[in-house]
Amino acid sequence: MRQFILFFLFLSFSFTVLAQNDTIKVENLDKPLSKVKFSAYLETYYIYDFNEPENHVRPNFFYAYHRHNELALNLGLIQADYETEKVRARLALMTGTYSNINLAAEEGVLKNIYEAYAGVKISKTKNIWIDAGIFSSHIGFESAIGKDCPTMTRSLLAENSPYYESGIKISYTSDNEKWFLSGLLLNGWQRIQRVEGNQTLAFGHQITFTPTKKITFNSSSFIGNDYPTAEKKMRYFHDFFMKVDFSDKFEIIAGFDIGAEQKQKESSEYNVWYSPILIAKYNFNEKISLAVRAEHYNDENEVIIVTETQNGFQTSSYSINLDYKITENILWRIEYRSLKSKDDIFIKNENSVSTNLFLGSSLAVGF
Repeated sequence: MRQFILFFLFLSFSFTVLAQNDTIKVENLDKPLSKVKFSAYLETYYIYDFNEPENHVRPNFFYAYHRHNELALNLGLIQADYETEKVRARLALMTGTYSNINLAAEEGVLKNIYEAYAGVKISKTKNIWIDAGIFSSHIGFESAIGKDCPTMTRSLLAENSPYYESGIKISYTSDNEKWFLSGLLLNGWQRIQRVEGNQTLAFGHQITFTPTKKITFNSSSFIGNDYPTAEKKMRYFHDFFMKVDFSDKFEIIAGFDIGAEQKQKESSEYNVWYSPILIAKYNFNEKISLAVRAEHYNDENEVIIVTETQNGFQTSSYSINLDYKITENILWRIEYRSLKSKDDIFIKNENSVSTNLFLGSSLAVGF
């Protein structure tokens, strides 16, 4: 509790400073320190789950906004960035229900690290960087920071693929900024610390192509083993999405994730899971927007989501959310979402049911 209070005293102090100036400038400081920038983000929420879980915990495949019938903090974040022409670094610390559940496997203070990395530019003429540390995942179009996502809650494919990762990556951005390429050497599938007994590193790639300011294509992958070496089962995963801005008012995002994992060590047979998604967003004006989402997640063999039912996790979801930008740095959202599963995987009044409905609202403030 004391750490929690100290964190928010620090957060409140930072808000005060940032309200005056986003960049810290003190004449007596050395020149490099003048390149340090501080920012902060705070997101609270309330969700009413119509299945009414008595313990206030929503289904275990939701890692963000997972508390029912409570006013809760999803994410409180404070971030420091340092950047020069050849060096960059970031330290971002967090608290909230997101970090408590999504980083449950990490030890101690590691649960409170959102990002912590340093990088160096290795070319004098090209935009090539090497970064090492803990950073946001290279997979998908959604992150833990709600204001940067098209919908209030995260999609099933985002919740059940890495939000974060640790390791080293090399990245290249073309001179015309249309191409971004990166290769990654990682500690595992959403791992800061590696699984005990695991002696195999994981690999990833990302290719982003932006032919115009209105169109983006992205391909990302993961190859690795997330088990102790004695139980080694290789996992292969690919994420693809495209984003098209048809106008200043209307945009769509279409994506498809697919993964395969060996059924047993050294097996030639694989368990496969996949997830397609489509999101459409319409901006009525600069302040009000509406987004609708349709998605399906098929994990029949329960590689990622364990249900212990006959057909595993085969679930479709639909949602609609309304956003209102109160000011440039304050966003209020409301969302209605329904889920329908092939099996009775949800609990309502101590009975197994195949549906889950919820209504929620969030308020996000960024500085």
